[in-house]
Formats: sequence, C-alpha cells, structure tokens
Amino acid sequence: MEEPKANVRAVERALEIMLCFTDSTDLGLSEIATRLSLHKSTVHRLLATLENKGFLIRDVQTEKYRLGFRVWELSANLTHNDDPATMLLPEMERLRDLVEETISLYVRDGYERIRIQAVQSKQAIRRVAPVGARMPLTVGASSKVLVAHAEPLVSAEILDGLDWPDYVDRASYEEQLEQIRQLGFATSVEERELGTAAVAAPIFNRNGQLVAAIAASGPSNRLTQEKMKQYAHYITEAAYRMGKMMR
Repeated sequence: MEEPKANVRAVERALEIMLCFTDSTDLGLSEIATRLSLHKSTVHRLLATLENKGFLIRDVQTEKYRLGFRVWELSANLTHNDDPATMLLPEMERLRDLVEETISLYVRDGYERIRIQAVQSKQAIRRVAPVGARMPLTVGASSKVLVAHAEPLVSAEILDGLDWPDYVDRASYEEQLEQIRQLGFATSVEERELGTAAVAAPIFNRNGQLVAAIAASGPSNRLTQEKMKQYAHYITEAAYRMGKMMR
C-alpha cells in the first residue's frame, strides 16, 4: 500500500529540520522557518513532535532548540568497523603530535567536501576545525586532493559541475591537479580563509579506491611552504598507513 504523500512530506520536512543543526548548535523557530521557507505554524508542529520524541530539546528561557539525547543514543549504535572517522582517529592523533598542527579528515559529497573528523593542535595559536563543516571543492588542499584522485570520469564531471568563483581560474586549477597526481600531495595558502595554510594527501583503500583526504592546517605564518613540503612526507606516510586499515 502506497504511503500518503502528505505523510512522506512531513517526514522529509522533519529531517530537513534536523539537518539545520549540522552547522548550528541552537536555532529558534523563526530561524528554522526562514531557512526552510516554511510557515511558522508548520515548523512549530514538527518541532513539537521532534521535541516530544527526544530528538530536540527546547530551552525555555531562549526558546531555542538544540539536538536532544535521542540523537546520541542513535549514534552510539553506528557500525564503526568501516567508519573512517572512528577507525583513523588514533593515527590522526599520532600525526597531530608529529607535525603539531590541526589534522582533519575529509570526504567528498557531491560538489562539496565534509570534515568528518578532526584532531585539534595543542598549540596556543592554532587552526580550529569543526567537524561537520562543508566546504567547496574549488579551493583548499583537501579539495584539490579529492578532485585530483577521483576516477577520471568522476573528476571530469566534478570540474564541469562546480560553481567557479571569479577569483579561481579553472585552467590553473586543472594544472594544479596534474601536479598533485604526480607529487602525491597538495598545498594551499589562504585559498579559502585568510591567514591559514594546509597540506593534504589522499587515502586509498586496499583496492586503490579513493576514500578520503587527510590534511594538516595551521596559521600561514607558521605553516610555510618550506614547512608544508617537510610535513608532506609525514602526511603521505600516515595516509598510506590509514589506507591499509581501510577495506
């Protein structure tokens, strides 16, 4: 028996509300309604249901919502055997201690990259990398690694589908991709954010398939081109070890 369309749409909207919290810790009714272009009354009913089921918690003073404990209960039952974010964490911590910079793990999702794990540097001045952040594939060392080492047809499709900003020259970008394939790592200096630099390498599984990109990032005045070339050896070695751990 086919599910009524109204019920399916209600589920979609509830999930869209939950996804609003991927880049915000707390949100109000009006903020959510604006983001989703929905009437406040519709959002209010869905929020009440999500709150009642424990997926959201409402602060009675601010009237804002945040993720509830039921989300953490579900996450506790994730299968971690093949989850890179969990499996590779010890190796990421080892790499962080070696280069003394923030280490991030990225995967590609369409025309964006997502940081699925991060180990923050212990230095007083450091690059803070929030997990779950989405970034464009047009800039950044990890972005270039994920595009350069994708399957050729996939890489071509990505390049044609990207929304190229005015300050990024596609021809130059493609030249960098070829260099990255030859060198085995990528660097970036203030491509996405002023004052930051990064060096990244690809992680391939045992079948030679690209799984993720591992990167070290920090202040550009400390993470110089010379330093990044030095650290590239450590990062590519770590990426190789990580790949051996992946099925």
